[in-house]
Amino acid sequence: MSSDRSIYRISFVNQDKIYEIFAKQVYESDLYGFVVVEEIVFGTQSTVVIDPGEERLKTEFEAVKRSFIPIHSVIRIDEVEHTGVSKIHALESGSVAGNVSPFARPAGKKKD
Repeated sequence: MSSDRSIYRISFVNQDKIYEIFAKQVYESDLYGFVVVEEIVFGTQSTVVIDPGEERLKTEFEAVKRSFIPIHSVIRIDEVEHTGVSKIHALESGSVAGNVSPFARPAGKKKD
């Protein structure tokens, strides 16, 4: 597989959901602690059936040129042969996905 044709599957946590997207470029950002995802790719719709999950992701990322994902939110990055279906999974307790939790964040202001 040539490097100019590489496709990457990126899984990351965003607001208690696991996002799985595909992109042509993934690299470490100049902003400390972030991974850059560029050229997000969605599967071609060759059938009449449309996946509402993928359509939601298309809408969410439609005007995005470059996305900066916090490194502690990234679950995994795979180089794959072909683009698959982008998905959003809910974090469910008791499942493998339920074992994924975001990295500790600084606490906000305390309320008295």
